[in-house]
Formats: sequence, C-alpha cells, structure tokens
Amino acid sequence: MTLEVMPGCEPFSHRGGPSGVLALHGFTGNPASLLSLAKRCAEAGYSVELPRLPGHGTSVEDMISTTWADWSKTAEESYDELAARCEHVAVVGLSMGGGLGAHVAEVRSSVAGCVFINPLVKPPGLEMIEGITQLLEGGVETVEAIGSDIKKEGGVEGSYKATPLAPAKSLFEGIRTVHENLSLVSAPILLISSREDHVVTSDNGDDLSAMVSGPVERVWLENSYHVATMDNDQELVESLTLDFLARVL
Repeated sequence: MTLEVMPGCEPFSHRGGPSGVLALHGFTGNPASLLSLAKRCAEAGYSVELPRLPGHGTSVEDMISTTWADWSKTAEESYDELAARCEHVAVVGLSMGGGLGAHVAEVRSSVAGCVFINPLVKPPGLEMIEGITQLLEGGVETVEAIGSDIKKEGGVEGSYKATPLAPAKSLFEGIRTVHENLSLVSAPILLISSREDHVVTSDNGDDLSAMVSGPVERVWLENSYHVATMDNDQELVESLTLDFLARVL
C-alpha cells in the first residue's frame, strides 16, 4: 500500500489546556478540511487532536481496504487519548466525521459536547446499498468523486478524485448502527447545516435533532455547500464552534 501522505493532509495535534477538542474529517477527505478550525481551537487554549483517518490523505487504493471499524477505532482511540489528559473533551465532526462523532458520544458518555457540521448520521435507502453491492460484484471498485462540494469560487477540499465503493458500503452499515443508537447521545449539540448541500441531505440533521437525548442548537448556513469549514461561511462556522465550546467546556 502507498502510505505516503499527500502534502497538506497531515494530522494535527496540540497539547494545550485541560479541556480537549477532537476533530474528525469526512469520507474520502482529510484533516485539511478542519485544520483552520482545529488551529483556532488550539489558539483558544484547548488541547486538540485532528487525526488522519485510516486510508485517507494518501491514495484511493489505500482506502479500498479500510472500513468503518478502522475509522471508528481511530476516533475512539483519539478521544480516549485526549480524555486521559483532559478534564473535559468535546467532539467536532464534518460529514462522516459527524457520524463518527455521534458514535463516540454513543459509546463514551463523558463527551462534554458535540459540534456536527453537515453530519452523516442516516443510512441511505436499500436501493443504494443494493446498487453498490451489484457494482462491487461486477468488479467496479470506484465511482465518481463526492468531494469538494464548496460554493466558494476556487474552493478545493483536496479529497480523492474517486469514491471507493467497498468503504462506502461499510460506511453506510456503520452509520445504520449510529442512527439506531442516537438516543444514547445526551451531550449538548451544536448542529450546523447548509441550506444547499449536494452530498448529505438535510434530513440527517432532522433525525439527529429529533432522536438525540440532549439539547440541540441548530444553525443554518445560507452561503455554503457541504464542506462548510472551507466555504464562504468558514468564519461563521469557526466562531459558532468556539462560542459553543466555551460554554460546554
């Protein structure tokens, strides 16, 4: 496997104060999509971990053999590492990172708060799953890319140029379990949703709001697409996140 990390896709880690922030990026993406936000959290005095999820930030070929179990394990281990040296830890997640963040909050009741930015927490219909299965059985390993859904002119996420199907199927299976267990999430939530998102439908946020046990504050973005952390509303996303973290941490 080609394990050389693409320039700009490296993980970010900062040892700061006694409150921690775990940031989780999206499917086929990399830490670059959350780097600015992670650095803002570090500047605010928090300890921060922004891991590069297995198979991401290298090559699509690397990613094909990875699964939800790999990504969720990394998310849990990163949270546990932060929790071991911090009094309180919050989770910030974009897209699949939001689903992973919800998973962490489901299995770690100590999560102090969650920021979900256009999170994926709802599995697609059976037709899509069956379609992926048929493609895989026919020998198709990748399809068109889903990354860089950014409204800002010239905005590029640096995600993969193709979507690997086997990991996508694993992602949807993992998200199905996350969706079933959303009631276990009791931490306060800041939910940031783009009005126009071409990757994750808004009913993901609707289900999240309706099914979790804790309080939810939802803010709608009017000038960004899916990767809102790199889009026209980047400053708003970062300021909303920092204000929320200051309250829960």
